[in-house]
Order: sequence, then structure tokens, then C-alpha cells
Amino acid sequence: MPHASVVLASGSVHKLAEFQRVFDGSPIALVSPLDLGCHCAVDETGATFAANARLKAVAYARACRRWALADDSGLEVDALNGAPGVRSNRFAGPDATDDDRNTRVLELLGGVCDDRRTARYRCAVAIANPDGVVNYESEATVEGVIGHAPRGDGGFGYDPLFIVGPGDTTMAELPGIAKDVISHRGQGGRAARAYLERVLADAES
Repeated sequence: MPHASVVLASGSVHKLAEFQRVFDGSPIALVSPLDLGCHCAVDETGATFAANARLKAVAYARACRRWALADDSGLEVDALNGAPGVRSNRFAGPDATDDDRNTRVLELLGGVCDDRRTARYRCAVAIANPDGVVNYESEATVEGVIGHAPRGDGGFGYDPLFIVGPGDTTMAELPGIAKDVISHRGQGGRAARAYLERVLADAES
């Protein structure tokens, strides 16, 4: 049974599902702020993924009065000079859907040949203690290329466009557990899990 709980600094059910898979079997329970009746709005004004992750970790830790795990993630396309980058979730406007954002990327890459469609997913993770002090940070990336049309029903965000590995498989075509092995968020989540298990176990000993 879990002996400690940590709040995920996000209202995204998709992120919660991915991180909870990574924490499966851990003595740390990763919980949604909604489960705690904790509401927090964070203005993501950081110029980097790491800065935004810190903002979210601090805000949720203070609001929920417990350890908080935050990530800020996005897509960097080389042919677009690193865009969408930190604006990945706002790339096609504040009310855009995942389909809208994917369509926008494909429009901007129209006519760009395969060998110039290189891209990466980047994930920055920050963990803050209940006082709102950031105790841990890390970053992870996974390299890939952008396809010419969306494929797959899994994942979320730009996953239907992001082709990863030596084959021609998009992130959205991978089963969840297989995606976690290679994804930026899976890598970041495993590192965060190791840190939290060590620190919270030490606190209880």
C-alpha cells in the first residue's frame, strides 16, 4: 500500500494517466489535485520548459500543502526553429484542440522533405516540497520526425504526428506501456519516482 501521496501539478487527465502508469507499484501514490479538492491556476509565463515546471510545482505544493510533481512538456521542430516549444499547448490559439494544433504543424511543414522534419519531445520535471521549495529538477528528450498525416488513436497532443524509433510508428500508435518506456514523460517520471521514493522513505525512517 502507498505510504505517501504526491499531487500531480496538472488538471490534465492524460498526463495523470501517464504518470500514474509510471508510478504503478510504487509506495508513492500520485494523486490528482481534484481528488484533494485543490484548485490552482498557474500562469505559465516561463521562457523555458524548466521555468514553467518550477512555477507549477511551487504553486500546487503551496495550494495543496503537500509534495507536488510538475512537468512542462512540448514539441520542438527543427524546421520551425524549435516551435511550437513552450507554446505547444497554445500553438494554434487558446481554444485550439489537439487536432487544431496538429493541423497547424502540418500546414507549416507543407513541402518540407522528410530529412528536414526532425523533431523532439522535451519534458522538464520539477518537484517542490509542501513549503513550495523546489527540491528536484530534471529534463528528458526523445528524438523523432514529424509525419505527413496523423496516425493512431492513443496518446494525446502531437503524438499522432511524432514518429519515433527505427520504424515508422507514431507515439499515438504505441500501447501506453510501450510509449512510457521511450517517451520524454516516461523518462522524466521514472527519475522523479526514484527521487521521491528515496526522499520520502528517508523522511519516514
